[in-house]
Amino acid sequence: MQTDIDLKRFSNQFTSYTELRLQENRSEGIGFLNGDMISNSKSAAGGISARVFDKGAWGFSCGAELSDDSISRTIQMATKNAEFLSSRSGRDGAVLPAATGHGDSDFTRTSPALSQEEKIAFLKKLDNYIVRNCPEVKSRSLNMSCLDMEKQLFTSDGAGGHNITTRSIIMIRLTTENDQGQPVELFSGIGERGQFEDVFSDSSEVEATIDKLYNKLLDKKNAARPEAGHHDVILDSDLAGILAHEAIGHTTEGDIVKAGSVAGDYLGQQVASELVTMVDFANTWHGETLPVPVYLDDEGVQSEDVTIIENGILKGFMHNKETATHFNTSVTGNARAYQYHDEPLVRMRNTAILPGTSKLDDMIASIDNGYYLMNWTNGQADSTSEFMFGVQMGYEIKDGKLGRAVSDTTISGIAFELLKDVSMLSDEMVWNCSGMCGKKQPLPVGMGGPAVKTKVFIGGQ
Repeated sequence: MQTDIDLKRFSNQFTSYTELRLQENRSEGIGFLNGDMISNSKSAAGGISARVFDKGAWGFSCGAELSDDSISRTIQMATKNAEFLSSRSGRDGAVLPAATGHGDSDFTRTSPALSQEEKIAFLKKLDNYIVRNCPEVKSRSLNMSCLDMEKQLFTSDGAGGHNITTRSIIMIRLTTENDQGQPVELFSGIGERGQFEDVFSDSSEVEATIDKLYNKLLDKKNAARPEAGHHDVILDSDLAGILAHEAIGHTTEGDIVKAGSVAGDYLGQQVASELVTMVDFANTWHGETLPVPVYLDDEGVQSEDVTIIENGILKGFMHNKETATHFNTSVTGNARAYQYHDEPLVRMRNTAILPGTSKLDDMIASIDNGYYLMNWTNGQADSTSEFMFGVQMGYEIKDGKLGRAVSDTTISGIAFELLKDVSMLSDEMVWNCSGMCGKKQPLPVGMGGPAVKTKVFIGGQ
C-alpha cells in the first residue's frame, strides 16, 4: 500500500466531523486435499474511505484510487451524503464525543520472508507427516490462510495512527471410517497473530496438533451417542470461548443493545455465577499481546478494556462514538471495519471469561454423570442470548472419570442462564484467533477462557 500519503494534508477540506481512512488487506491461501494442491492464491484490496457526521447523520464514500483528486472527491462525496441525510433524518443534531487518540503498531514479520514455493513445501511436509503417522485417515486436508490488515487513519479531531495487524492460520481436517463404514471427521485450526514466517517457524507445533487430532479421531471412531437432556458438563476453553463471544459478547455490543438486546434490561443485575468475570480486552492481558491487538480503533478512539461481567454482575457494554452518545457513557474503542469500503461497526476484539482456580482433573472428578465437550463446529445465537452450537468432539464422564467419546451433538439454551450455573472454572487461560466474526462484515477476533463447569441441554438419543 502507498503509505507515504499524508492524510492530514486534506484536513482543510473537512467541514464537519470527518474520518479519513487509508486501508489495504493482503491475503494468501494455500490448500491441499489428499496430497494434491487445490488452491494457491495471493490478493490485495485497498483504497480510501471518508466518513462524515453532520447534525446526527453519517455520510460515507470510498474509492480505490489514491490520487489527491480522488481522495478530495471521496471527502466531498461523503460530506454531501451526510448533508443530504441530515436534512431528511429529522434527528436532533447529536454531537459526537471528541477523541484524539494516537497509536502506531506493526506486527509484520521479524523472520526472513519465505517464497510461495517454500510455503507450499511446508504444507506438503505436513501432508506427508499425516500420511506417515496417521494410517487410519481416509481423507485429509490442509488449508493455510494469512491476512495482513494495514490501516492509516486521520480524523478532524486530530486523532490518527498507522497500524498493521497480521494473522496466520492452518486448518487441519482428518476423516476416517467407523466399523459401519460411515465417515468420522474432526478438524482444528492452529495459528496466531503474526505473519507465516514468525508463526510457523518450524513444523513441530503443527505436527503435535495433528497427533492430538488423530488420537481424538480414533476415539471418535467408537463414539457413543450422548443421552439427550440437561446435564452437568465441562465446556473446554474453545467451546466456552465461542459461547461467550456469540451468545454474550454480541448481546453487549452497543448497537445491538440499542436495537433491543436482552442485555439492555440486565445492566447492574446478576446475570452469571459470582465466579464469572468476562472482559473484552483491547490489546494485552497480564503483559501479553493478545491475538487481535487494537490500540486505536477506526474512529480514532484509544482502545480500552471493557469489563462486561464482573463477579456475575453485568457491568458494561462495548461502544463506538454513536452508541456511547446514545447511552451517555464513555467510548471504548470498539469501532472496527474489515475493508476500506466498510463503515466501522461496534465489534469485539479479544473477548474472554477470566480463569478461576480449579484444576481440570478436579473438575472432571466432581461430576458423577455428565460430559466433557470440546471442539465446536457451527452454530448461532441471537439478541436474547439463546444459542445452539454443534459439538464435534466430547467424552462421557462417569464417576469422575473420562469414558467413551461421544458422537457429534448439539448444545442449546440461554447463555445468561448457563452462566448462572457455572460452579467451577479452570486455572488455565487459552486464547484462539482461528475464526472470523461475521457481523455484517467478516473480521478477525480473539477469544479466550478457561474450561467451564456448568449445566446445558445436549441433543442425543
